[in-house]
Amino acid sequence: MAVRRIALEVNGKRHVVETDPGKPLLWVLRDDLRLTGSKYGCGAGLCGACTVHLDGKAARSCTLPVGSVESRRVVTIEGLARGDRLHPVQQAWIDEDVAQCGYCQAGQIMTAAALLAAKPRPTEADIAAITNLCRCGTYPRVRVAIANAAKKMRGGA
Repeated sequence: MAVRRIALEVNGKRHVVETDPGKPLLWVLRDDLRLTGSKYGCGAGLCGACTVHLDGKAARSCTLPVGSVESRRVVTIEGLARGDRLHPVQQAWIDEDVAQCGYCQAGQIMTAAALLAAKPRPTEADIAAITNLCRCGTYPRVRVAIANAAKKMRGGA
């Protein structure tokens, strides 16, 4: 294991960690930076529990080598809100009572927020195409929450 200093921008703050550049970003976030909102689910980038934003786009952090994100902006669920003001997707999750066990929810929220940033008027098919997995099966509430957040973000009721 070749350890080196890696500078990261996470949630708008600069961090320097000494680690193997091949170590998954998820473990640097959780173990080194103590940002535990992103979860380990499958370890293969399939379930989405580990989703973060990388330069504004959803990325699965469990398969992303930390050395590949040095000059990029990383945002975790902990950095999505602005101060005490929740992101509209976070608020929609509360309003629609989406979470059950909650394990997948941070990844779901990060994926939905990236979708709405890229596509303010998502179709039902766009929302249904989100591949994050939820063992509790809250998909109907997830879809409603995303659609409602999109409306609020566009200034609708």
